[in-house]
Amino acid sequence: MKATIKWVDGVMFLGESGSGHSVVMDGAPDQGGRNMGIRPMEMVLAGLGGCASFDVMAMLQKGRQNVIDCRTELEAERVDAVPAVFSKIHLHFVVSGTNLKESQVKRAVELSAEKYCSASIMLEAGGVEISHSYVVEEV
Repeated sequence: MKATIKWVDGVMFLGESGSGHSVVMDGAPDQGGRNMGIRPMEMVLAGLGGCASFDVMAMLQKGRQNVIDCRTELEAERVDAVPAVFSKIHLHFVVSGTNLKESQVKRAVELSAEKYCSASIMLEAGGVEISHSYVVEEV
């Protein structure tokens, strides 16, 4: 896996993944940015959410669950020091569909957290306290 980060100006950077996709990263105006893109630490948080969501949806689809929508809401706390690393992250999965089995949603969230989500497991190994919850909504 590879990525390239190119400085644009100020604290704005263009990140390009090895697969050829790009994203703009920028800082807040009080940090010299123009607020034109996602913050790098927000990207880490979004990457975690994407990784976990990918796992959960793959398991639910494999289990033939009729998922209409899956949203993962993340909240994070950072330490008040430099470096301002994450100390806690909570992932809340909102899974909507018809005739969903709550036991399968629960198991998918647990397996993602404990076995499959490399981003989550990597962050936990670095000392971040990660918690999970879910809700199943009938559509």
